Amino acid sequence: MSVFASLVEHLADLLQPLFGASATAAAIVLFTALVRLLVHPLSRAAARGQKARTALQPKIAELRRKHGKNPERLQRAVLELHAEEKVSPLAGCLPGLLQAPAFFLLYHLFSSDTIGGEANGLLAHRLFAAPLGERWADALQGGALGGAGLVYAGLFVVVGCVAAFGYRLSRRMMAANPAAQAGAGEQLPGLGAVTRVLPFMSFFTLVTVAVVPLAAALYVVTSTTWSVVERAALYR
Repeated sequence: MSVFASLVEHLADLLQPLFGASATAAAIVLFTALVRLLVHPLSRAAARGQKARTALQPKIAELRRKHGKNPERLQRAVLELHAEEKVSPLAGCLPGLLQAPAFFLLYHLFSSDTIGGEANGLLAHRLFAAPLGERWADALQGGALGGAGLVYAGLFVVVGCVAAFGYRLSRRMMAANPAAQAGAGEQLPGLGAVTRVLPFMSFFTLVTVAVVPLAAALYVVTSTTWSVVERAALYR
């Protein structure tokens, strides 16, 4: 973790002339953008996979007519079709899974009092008036309209706007492909339920931002915003 702390500190030093006391917060945003750039090829591949799955819907509809009375046979036939066409129903999950280690590194870094046996100086760094190592509950001790409270209020506004846009985007994508939505349950057990919940996932970010250290919250807000903009571009 000390190596990761050094990386954050070096990025903050580079950004210090532009962002001053909020340079470490800016470094976290930049780090998040770099992580998203690294996984962007996988996101593009996932988008191509989604379009390929959409193209398979007529064949899946035919399988549903043929094996509709035998759910196990239908599920096996759909999986065989995906394997034959080299399309994975779970390909879209890979970009998110690969980002998880970066989030947990940030969470652990800004939740630890010490790094390598020494005091963790990063905890005192701030985004405006809010320390990066504190949470929303800590900010509220100074009042909802205090300096730290207003920082979180701004984050919640950003997350709410991004979540609303993401919800509308997901609903539009599902409305444009009702066949895929209807047949999702046959592709993999439980996938249909995930598909129905997916439009609301962005709103869960509000809870995450409220309970994790501010540094990790910045990662979540930046990554979620990137995801929504990326989806709008890739699935247009």
